[in-house]
Amino acid sequence: MSGPSGARPAPLTVWQYLRNVLFYVHIAIATLVIGLAGLPALRRGREGANRIATRWIGHMVWSARVYLGLTCEIRGTPPTEDCIVAAKHQSFWDILIIAHAVPRRAFIMKREVMRVPVMGWYAWKTGCIPIDRGRGRDAMAAISTTINARMAGEGLGQLIIYPEGTRTLPGQRRPYKQGVATIRSGTGLPVVPVAVNTGMFWPRSGWGIRSGRAVVEFLPVIGPDVPSEGLLPRLEAEIETHSDRLMAEAGLALPSSTVSDDADGAARDQDHLSS
Repeated sequence: MSGPSGARPAPLTVWQYLRNVLFYVHIAIATLVIGLAGLPALRRGREGANRIATRWIGHMVWSARVYLGLTCEIRGTPPTEDCIVAAKHQSFWDILIIAHAVPRRAFIMKREVMRVPVMGWYAWKTGCIPIDRGRGRDAMAAISTTINARMAGEGLGQLIIYPEGTRTLPGQRRPYKQGVATIRSGTGLPVVPVAVNTGMFWPRSGWGIRSGRAVVEFLPVIGPDVPSEGLLPRLEAEIETHSDRLMAEAGLALPSSTVSDDADGAARDQDHLSS
């Protein structure tokens, strides 16, 4: 499948590697300046912290365009209400783009990360939710309790979750974890699947970023009509099918049967859930 001009990653050259260096030097300085200058905004709570986070994310996206020649096309409709955003995760670029597309982003983060000075302060204030991985199921129950409390108060926002639990290489799949289904079961939140091809441009390692136009696609909401036991199969079918198509657009040589098989599988899942 051939994509439009600019949709495929450009070759890596010596000049592009130099652009990578300049980009990282710039964002290191910009992160320090924006983070420190924005500290007084933390006194205004979540809205103040979110305003600074939006400014930082926007600057990162702008810097990627200027220094790296990298942009991103948004397809579908980013959510604005309380929900779970369940996304394919291939690189730091999809974190930035999804966070930039929604108005009140929040993440589930390791408790240790949220204790880091400056970054941890912003994470707390922007509504990120800490997790103690050592507590197992109790940790997931605590997350659902926190989410329900937020929904009853100031609102949750768009909780961004990666069902595979880690970054994957383009074309790679990992088993979807139960966390997203557990949270949805405990909160009743709608789930917005997101497909990406960002790893074709921004590698998992973060080095050797290519110019071009990546795509992040917000898919139709999965509502409460889909039963809990059917959520993960439905989510995986939709995210993987659309991500494969986006990666094929960007030039990834997938097995010839992959896209059609995924589409057939998604249709079978939909028929099963509707029956």
